[in-house]
Amino acid sequence: MIRFRLKEMLAEKGFQENRRVTLDEVAKATGIHRTTLSKIANQRGYNTGTEQVDRLCAYFDCRVEEIIEYVPMNEQPE
Repeated sequence: MIRFRLKEMLAEKGFQENRRVTLDEVAKATGIHRTTLSKIANQRGYNTGTEQVDRLCAYFDCRVEEIIEYVPMNEQPE
């Protein structure tokens, strides 16, 4: 299963910049609808396109591997 690390990325950016980074702020900066960001952050197994992944990588200045990870089905929490 593919897992998005959006919440972790928000927390890390907030820590680095010593402020709170919100989904609204990311939505405005990336052009990704806030509802879509919320689904990416909170819905297990949410499916989104590469355009959104590209925009998130540009916003967080990170590699794809830092925002998305593969979790084998047998390692998922119940």
